[in-house]
Amino acid sequence: MEYLRLLFWDHSALQAIVVLSLIAALGILLGRIRLCGVSLGTAFIFFVGILAGHLGFSIDPEMRKYAESFGLVLFVYALGLQVGPGFFSSMRTEGVRLLTPAIGLLLGGTLLAFGLAFACGVTIPDMAGILCGATTNTPALGAAQQTLEQLGLDASGAALCCALTYPLGVVGVILAIIVLRKWFVRPADLPGPDAEHRKNIFIATYRLTNPAVFGKSVHEVAAESGHRFVISRLWRDDRVSIPTSDKRLMEGDVLMVITTPAEADALRLVFGQQEATDWNAENIDWNRIDSELISQRILVTRPEINGQRLASLRLRNHYGINISRVDRSGVQLLATPDLILQLGDRLTVVGEAADIRNVEKILGNAVKDLNEPNLVAVFIGLILGLMVGFLPVSLPGVSIPVRLGLAGGPIVVGILIGTFGPRLHMITYTTQSANRMLRALGLDLYLACLGLASGSQFFDTVMRPEGAMWLGLGLLLTFLPTVLVGVAALRSTKLDFGSISGLLCGSMANPMALNYANDTIEGDHPSVAYATVYPVCMFLRVIVIQLVLMLLL
Repeated sequence: MEYLRLLFWDHSALQAIVVLSLIAALGILLGRIRLCGVSLGTAFIFFVGILAGHLGFSIDPEMRKYAESFGLVLFVYALGLQVGPGFFSSMRTEGVRLLTPAIGLLLGGTLLAFGLAFACGVTIPDMAGILCGATTNTPALGAAQQTLEQLGLDASGAALCCALTYPLGVVGVILAIIVLRKWFVRPADLPGPDAEHRKNIFIATYRLTNPAVFGKSVHEVAAESGHRFVISRLWRDDRVSIPTSDKRLMEGDVLMVITTPAEADALRLVFGQQEATDWNAENIDWNRIDSELISQRILVTRPEINGQRLASLRLRNHYGINISRVDRSGVQLLATPDLILQLGDRLTVVGEAADIRNVEKILGNAVKDLNEPNLVAVFIGLILGLMVGFLPVSLPGVSIPVRLGLAGGPIVVGILIGTFGPRLHMITYTTQSANRMLRALGLDLYLACLGLASGSQFFDTVMRPEGAMWLGLGLLLTFLPTVLVGVAALRSTKLDFGSISGLLCGSMANPMALNYANDTIEGDHPSVAYATVYPVCMFLRVIVIQLVLMLLL
């Protein structure tokens, strides 16, 4: 008995590790169980934590707070690193389409919450806590508590309401995603496994029939047309070649062009007739297209290449090869001369076998070199993320400085380092498996601690008459606005269901629901959309809750 007491009951570092590991392991195992074809995945850890807290398990409060904070910071920073390379391109192309419904969900849910407060006789401080729990937004709760204390009011009720409604806030978004997928999503709304490929890169062949470009060089055509494209191969007189920038185009040339879907139709006006062959299927054997050239994917593994522009390597001039496209973290990028290369990029190189072997030596292509984790970037990023998160920002009319907090600062810094680190020759690459491990470990710790902290009072509060009403209001505030905005976004935008799920999770600050979306939807669309809207919506929720309390109290 003494042995078991030391392991499970007496507060110590050893006991904390054992209890949290037990909660996480049971949650992961139970999360694999499917009911009616649905499983909650790692979100089940939260409910195992609640049950453990109800049964009397606890760990040292300071140690629990440390593990909870470290887990959350690790999760959001790793998420920022993952989506960073595609974040700004997503913001430029789809920022308005993603942010408009996300902000609509935020404002609509807030108006509904305080409308229900007056209709149901719930006090404003209690409703502020219910709203923070329903939107799983602990930074907003902290801001609400600070505002209430400054106004001379008791903030403990808001914290209790948040702890009560938080569990159903987690589940409510997942249920909304399930309902949307079952009743409102059409097959065309679902992204396929090659969705990023179709979205960013389009391959077509054109027969040159436009007299305006006869006799002009590839460089002249690109400069005069203003379009972004790469000519991978040129067929002339039944011979294939790789055109250099000074190659003169002639009538009847057949050009294989890599561009973006938006540019494909415009290039038909530049070059002429587009051939009917579909070059965008997944199962094309590029080495059987012609006998003279081969296509090979080469991995950038030499640190010296990290942060260099593609044009500065002069690979085409030195070796007569062509780089048609670049795969970065699952996102296909056009191999334009100004593209800045990063460690881990996969370049599709077209040329003769001997020339490709020379290029391979330049770029590295040594997979084992990437297996060494670069933890310096991780720890520096965590430090910078926390510094940014706790930087006070004063806003006109708001007496309390606003902060991004534990969740906001690290994800912003992760995005910035993932995007701009290579330009500063900073090696930020982590393999996808390593990134997923960091995210999973952080999220599991966060959920276990959060559930354990909520469990001791959860069931007692639910049994109170007002507790049942708070619980129902919280679920309503989570589920109803999420479904309504999701349906509106599906019908009024051209976003796929993966992106819509990500923006819903980001607007509701719900990493557990994001994890569910990532597990059930192909591609990285949910993560990219989540990271696009999360910093903006999280910042707005912190501001909005303070403004509402100041206006209504």
